[in-house]
Amino acid sequence: MENDATLTEAQTKIRACDDLAALRAVEREYVGKDGVVARLLASIPTLPSEQRREVGQGANQLKQAVLEAARARESELAAAALAAERKGAGFDPTLPPARVERGSLHPVTTVMREVEDLFQSMGYTVLDGPEVELDYYNFEALNFPPDHPAREEYDTFWCEGKDLLLRTHTSPVQIRTLEQHAPPIRAIVPGRVFRHEEQDATHEHTFTQVEGLVVDEGVNVGHLTGTLKSFLRELFQRDLDVRLRPGYFPFVEPGFEFDIRCPFCEGGCRVCSKTTWVEFCGCGMVHPNVLRAGGVDPERYSGFAFGFGLDRLVMLRYGIDDIRHFMGGDLRFLEQF
Repeated sequence: MENDATLTEAQTKIRACDDLAALRAVEREYVGKDGVVARLLASIPTLPSEQRREVGQGANQLKQAVLEAARARESELAAAALAAERKGAGFDPTLPPARVERGSLHPVTTVMREVEDLFQSMGYTVLDGPEVELDYYNFEALNFPPDHPAREEYDTFWCEGKDLLLRTHTSPVQIRTLEQHAPPIRAIVPGRVFRHEEQDATHEHTFTQVEGLVVDEGVNVGHLTGTLKSFLRELFQRDLDVRLRPGYFPFVEPGFEFDIRCPFCEGGCRVCSKTTWVEFCGCGMVHPNVLRAGGVDPERYSGFAFGFGLDRLVMLRYGIDDIRHFMGGDLRFLEQF
């Protein structure tokens, strides 16, 4: 009988609660660690043995009934709040909306899209390839000899599994393209590459390259130079002086280093290391062995290839002096673009 009166009292208080805070206070009063039910249970050891079972069962029943009443009232309060929200209670349509934070494209993504648009306007196709590559496509088919330093672990991220690695350049797509498409071919391949580099202001373990490949009858170095000059003219909106220096790359012969005159200075600056020249990309005529590996007759077809670091191009474009900003995730840097 005493428990019935206590339960009636608790239910009355629960029904009177008009918010969750009041409801939680009533719960603590009756079923909290210092509440009515807790005191009943604590008194059991002091009772005669024949009364303990009855009091214990009554206390548990009281606790369950109070909790059921509280959950029912909580559901009623939630339904009432939803109904009020649907009716627009407390809503002022004249208030300004909450500010919506807008993001922006990463500078590398922005410039990559410009590069793709420029080359597509020149008749190139944009291709893609796997970032986890086979040794055959990354090295062997590109005329890298078995003892080439690039195959060592200190320069390449090797994966668990036979002949799997994270591609060190976008050039493997050259072979995949030659295997799948007959000449004439005009394509670029933008994408991430990975090298086991020690990080500093000009080196990063993950960066973005753009590979270019042209294969057709009668292709020569003049076509290569003209293509890159036209691309740079459109990108920087002015003519830039360029030069070719001999360079070694296993998959081209002859190979060149393609330099541009620094677009930021006349007598030398930090970007060009006070030489007035900036190394832009490696390039050259596609090696006959590479054409053969792709199933193309080098006696009939020739081609050129080039590859440049998109991150370095972005640094030139915006005057950024540390490549680590691109992977750093610092919003103070990224929000500038």
